[in-house]
Amino acid sequence: MANDRELLREIWDGKLPICFQLAQEEIMEIQQPDPFYVMVPRLSYFPLVTDKMKRHFLRYISQENSDSEMWLDYNGQPLKWHYPIGFLYDLFCGNEPQLPWILTVHFTKFPEDILLRCSNKDVVEAHFISTVKEADVLKHRGQVMSTMQKKDHNQLRLMESHGENEGFKHIPVRIYSDDGTCHQSLVNPKNCTDGSRKTVQHMITELYPDKTSVKLRTHGITIPSDTPLQWLSEHLSYPDNFLHLCLC
Repeated sequence: MANDRELLREIWDGKLPICFQLAQEEIMEIQQPDPFYVMVPRLSYFPLVTDKMKRHFLRYISQENSDSEMWLDYNGQPLKWHYPIGFLYDLFCGNEPQLPWILTVHFTKFPEDILLRCSNKDVVEAHFISTVKEADVLKHRGQVMSTMQKKDHNQLRLMESHGENEGFKHIPVRIYSDDGTCHQSLVNPKNCTDGSRKTVQHMITELYPDKTSVKLRTHGITIPSDTPLQWLSEHLSYPDNFLHLCLC
């Protein structure tokens, strides 16, 4: 139990060093802006941690763009703000780690066909609560969120199972390929035949029957194939209660 608590603490306290650089074509001053370095929580979302960075770059861009929506890219790939930061790093840098993670900041040419608009932090909260509700339906048939008041939503942590041996109804899991394509299926944490707990390898065999060597990564870790799915969901889910896994 003590080891489990230490693991959860490490996951919740995990941070990434990021270097933000303003896109060259948007710089309107002779003097080049300094990059903006910051440590950000892996479990957070970019709109929640970029206020100071945005103010840092506003004085270097055209004033007519100062109220435009800011967006980020990595190597030309727009970053979806509604995905956790740590997951985005695992998706794009998992095979070739880069620290600090160098990202480009834009105030023009918003990629409407790729990114959702995010006008304020209320949009982030609404998306987060919607995702937690979806995870609760999968885990607990919606019993947890239905009993919570709005003030409780602001302090959401990882939801536990309803009983030590009962487990979840389904495991909220999303698996992403290198191009960001998301695969989401109903995953039962137990084998239907004998009631034994499924492992990561059981899930891989069910979802990718034609592939022989599939590995999954989350929180910068390549997951051992014999890891029980129930344990994985309880300990390595993001705050939205989903396991966000990258194919590797």
